[in-house]
Amino acid sequence: MKKTIREHIRRAAVRNSRTDPYPLLGAARVDNDAFWRWGDDNLFPEALALMARRSTVHRRIINDKADYISGKGVVCDEGEPRLRAFVERVNGSGESLRRLLGRLAFDKALFGNAFLEVATDAAGGSLALFHQDASRCRVARDSRHILLHHDWAAFRPSEARSLPLWPRFERQEDGSLRSAVHYMDYEPMFEHYGVPPYIAGLDASSIACKTDRWNIARLDNSFQLSGVMMLDSTADSEEQAAELIRTAEQRFAGNPGQVMFVVKEGSSDDHSRFIPIASQNEGDWHALHDQAVSDIVVAHSWFRTLSGLDYASGFDSERILHEYEVALNTVILSEQAELLEPIRRIVERVLGCDASSLAVVNRPPTRSKPLYMKVWEARKADGLDYDPGDERQQLFLSEIAKYNLKSIG
Repeated sequence: MKKTIREHIRRAAVRNSRTDPYPLLGAARVDNDAFWRWGDDNLFPEALALMARRSTVHRRIINDKADYISGKGVVCDEGEPRLRAFVERVNGSGESLRRLLGRLAFDKALFGNAFLEVATDAAGGSLALFHQDASRCRVARDSRHILLHHDWAAFRPSEARSLPLWPRFERQEDGSLRSAVHYMDYEPMFEHYGVPPYIAGLDASSIACKTDRWNIARLDNSFQLSGVMMLDSTADSEEQAAELIRTAEQRFAGNPGQVMFVVKEGSSDDHSRFIPIASQNEGDWHALHDQAVSDIVVAHSWFRTLSGLDYASGFDSERILHEYEVALNTVILSEQAELLEPIRRIVERVLGCDASSLAVVNRPPTRSKPLYMKVWEARKADGLDYDPGDERQQLFLSEIAKYNLKSIG
């Protein structure tokens, strides 16, 4: 199978070495004999990443989802020393499992896809996990390998690296055995790549981005009115008139298009004047932005208070806790289970230890009960059975919180 992949790459190199007869039309479409294209031009991940960098609310939701999914740490059975050491250090770079999960969760929230590289040796005594940037990965044409390349806009087959999909391993040049796990969000009609859940909100993210840019343009122009400046002047030629307008725009127009200059034939008296163009659409722009923000939150299947959108109206801890509980049971736990399931299987197969105890520590963003309350008092406040005489329920909540922090590391 490896020979087939190399043959695809060699054939792609021959095709890509041909002279482009249309250099002025932009970059040629990347040859796809060796891999399945991700988007029509194979650059869909780059477009998603660019949108996330430009849309404020869109980026905040992606960041928050990744943070909540990766949790406050990863715990395991203390009776498994190899598993405990693995949780604290998953690769030679010193990354913890929690940090690795955070990067995988971010890629999955942004691209709908995430890639995990697995490295071991022939004896199976060591294990290292590495996060691979999803924008640098493509599914090979045989659908059994992942190709990694640093720049898919300038794809060079000789620079690509191939990894088999889990559970298959292949020996690499350094002698290690490696594999790759491909996480992907299901979408009908898409077989090789997942689709991010917010796909229906791309237009809303674009609208929010453009309304922000509109406000920046207004600030750059000091909120000056748009209009037409009629210049009463005499020009010997069209070139001289164009130069006059260009000079006036550079000195007075501010943002291009804010003021339009028109030169007309002058007379003995100067009749230059400014004709303002009144605009009464500020309210429409504000409403459009608010609607776009709401649509972004809905498209992400997320919640406003968990994205910091309603803090201006007051910090309602009860509402935050309620929405966190809903998010925990509808989004967070399922994503955590999807990320951890193949990692548990890899640990059990390579290290030979029971990884069923691996779990992410989840903690709400705010507390509704003070830490000086005892357990039985907290259970009473929640309407649960309580026993003031139970020694375990005599503990203060602060003691439990301190114990959890120690268990995290």
